[in-house]
Amino acid sequence: MIKYILSVDGGGIRGIIPAIILAEIEKRTRRTIAEIFNLMAETSTGGIVVAGLCKKDKQGNPQYSANDLVELYQKYGSYIFKSSFFRRSILSWFNCTQYPHKNIEYVLHKYFGNDVFKNTLSNVLITSYDIHNNCPFFFKSWKEDRNFIKLRDVLRAATAAPTYFAPKYLKINHKEMVLVDGGVFANNPAACAYASGKRLFPNDDILLLSVGTGRTDRSIEYANSKRFGKIGWIKPLIHVMFSSSLDAVNYQLNQVIADKYIRIQSQLKIASPDMDNITSKNIKSLQQEANAMIEDNQKAIEKFCDVIS
Repeated sequence: MIKYILSVDGGGIRGIIPAIILAEIEKRTRRTIAEIFNLMAETSTGGIVVAGLCKKDKQGNPQYSANDLVELYQKYGSYIFKSSFFRRSILSWFNCTQYPHKNIEYVLHKYFGNDVFKNTLSNVLITSYDIHNNCPFFFKSWKEDRNFIKLRDVLRAATAAPTYFAPKYLKINHKEMVLVDGGVFANNPAACAYASGKRLFPNDDILLLSVGTGRTDRSIEYANSKRFGKIGWIKPLIHVMFSSSLDAVNYQLNQVIADKYIRIQSQLKIASPDMDNITSKNIKSLQQEANAMIEDNQKAIEKFCDVIS
């Protein structure tokens, strides 16, 4: 028997790209994402997309479609990444994060309410990093020692990108944790997804679909980098940290399970790679990028949909 696994990259507002791609898969297969996949893994913004697709309504069906999640980014992206003049000033480099966490918490509460992690329609894995105990932490909906946590708290921890949002404090099984965005070590969580899939389904074949949020060719020139001091390195280092795992994980899985691994990813051509660029122009550009990515990866999408059908 084949078990289907989905992995979705992190990328802030660029989460609109995988949301549109998954909407296309729902349209072609005439099945919901929660019906198709036996396990879904995600980092950061990918967590919002997948958790939304796995949230139950009162009848036990998916409450949101992929198109509903596209609307979330369109409608609330500018609110999530809304900042005061003080936070945009040089003082914010010393005194606070770029964006207030109350905004994203409001949106997460609106969409996920008091639902707990164990109520998701499929097995869900969401990455985070515990800076208090210096180790990765994996939220797993099938693990009884952590599936009682509210879904909105899981997502708040998973999206706490350093410098953008404050870390999330959680006490889990009497253990204190200070959690930040899992993108610091697994912005492409496909390898984490595969490892958990092998543990959950040891006797089954696995087909893994990995969906990206767009690659960037943004580079750091030597002439600039050698002048960076401690503050100057902050944003470039975060970019390097979040980008470096994407291709590394892609290479590893191509070597290990090439025939059972499908990656949907393309170079960003017109949209900004910044995770917090929420201008209306960039939102439209991200939608165009998503449609171009569907076109560029037509064979991969057709292959996956054919297998499902």
